Amino acid sequence: MLKNIPPLLGPELLSTLRAMGHGDEIVIADANFPAEFLGPLVIRADGISATDIVDAILTVMPLDDFVDEAAISMAVVGDLTAEPPIFGEFKALLARHEPGQGFSTIERFAFYDRARKAAAVIQTGEARLYGNIILKKGVIRPASA
Repeated sequence: MLKNIPPLLGPELLSTLRAMGHGDEIVIADANFPAEFLGPLVIRADGISATDIVDAILTVMPLDDFVDEAAISMAVVGDLTAEPPIFGEFKALLARHEPGQGFSTIERFAFYDRARKAAAVIQTGEARLYGNIILKKGVIRPASA
């Protein structure tokens, strides 16, 4: 155990987050997501919700503030403007951890293509549909002198 590190962040996930550099992306995926055959490392988080993992990650990882879209979810198939309830939870977590950071969506197959290039996919036990989000890592600026 470590102080000030959420216990949901196990050794493999912490190592991956630490190794990621500015602009690298990580996917937090629901239980239905086809993670195993996309290519990136898959870290299992069975029984844990996507929102709980996002909350834990955002306590230690900054989002990229050099881009307009550092938090991207999969748009609802057939209705690109639909907002499943989980989107509101993702937005609330972003507002709490990364105020001012935007949230956007992209089409399902564009999401899969982007996920193929991610540093890792965290396969959660999230049962809610569209519980998928890509987070782009930002930078930690030096403390002012």
